[in-house]
Amino acid sequence: MAVAATSIGGLVPRIKLGAEAGLEVSKMGLGCVGMSATYGPPKPEPEMINLIHHAVDSGVTFFDTSDFYGPHTNEILLGKVLKGGMRKKVQLATKFGVRLKDDTLDIRGDPEYVRDACEASLKRLNTDYIDLYYVHRIDTQVPIEVTVCLSEASASTIKRAHAVHPLTAVETEWSLWTRDLEEEVVPTCRELAIGIVAYSPLGRGFLAAGPSFIQNLSETDFRKGCTPAQLALAWVLTQGDDVCPIPGTTKMDNLDQNIGAFLVELSREEKTELESYASADVVKGERHAFMSHTWMNSETPALSNWRCGEINNQLQS
Repeated sequence: MAVAATSIGGLVPRIKLGAEAGLEVSKMGLGCVGMSATYGPPKPEPEMINLIHHAVDSGVTFFDTSDFYGPHTNEILLGKVLKGGMRKKVQLATKFGVRLKDDTLDIRGDPEYVRDACEASLKRLNTDYIDLYYVHRIDTQVPIEVTVCLSEASASTIKRAHAVHPLTAVETEWSLWTRDLEEEVVPTCRELAIGIVAYSPLGRGFLAAGPSFIQNLSETDFRKGCTPAQLALAWVLTQGDDVCPIPGTTKMDNLDQNIGAFLVELSREEKTELESYASADVVKGERHAFMSHTWMNSETPALSNWRCGEINNQLQS
């Protein structure tokens, strides 16, 4: 495992999500949820604005948010950052369709709701376009052909949506200990030339804990130690140039450390060893608080049946 000692400047390469003429983004993005919600109280706004500017200056230009984060406040935060010429420098992904009611997820993917949600997000984000738009979780009451945009979707659901409108990317969880998508979802995305945006690549921070890894290097060796976070991210980064991990952070030092993962070179043997630590017989338990709303439960009604139901409702009204 070689890690070159150098600054973070110029480390982040560019890739294209989707087909050849797809969306160009930084190969590592920044998940923004922790700035406003979920992982503790909202962070000071000036600090988060400085962090986002630092990310852009460092080459990270792909930002992931949702109207559910905050709720709404995370989009408002990004909207403040995107003023002036900043919008042209970044690629922005946001999501819709999830609301929390009585500690359960209420999900909507019907056309009327999508239009209203999109208009509201555009206003909060202070922009007139969104680069990637996903349904945060699949509305299993609405045919996916009607909703199209995807996060946490099964292979069959992806195929149905892609047949109606070519997909640029699918957002899904992928890390060393979250690999349930590798059997069907990843091959399907690659067959259809769909990019993969990997959320929680650090296992919600658990894979970032522990001491640095140093391979008996002498004091004069030009290489240096590798942190657990860099090792975990390096593994995701080696999955291909159609994959963009979006680790989240609220600290500049952590952001710089994450970018340093591009310096970690894993051999085939090291990748195999890492994967053995997180094999199916080692990692136990559910990966998500709402497993019923992951790709494993994302099948939707047939479009023809739904249309018949809609026509009948209109005739009766």
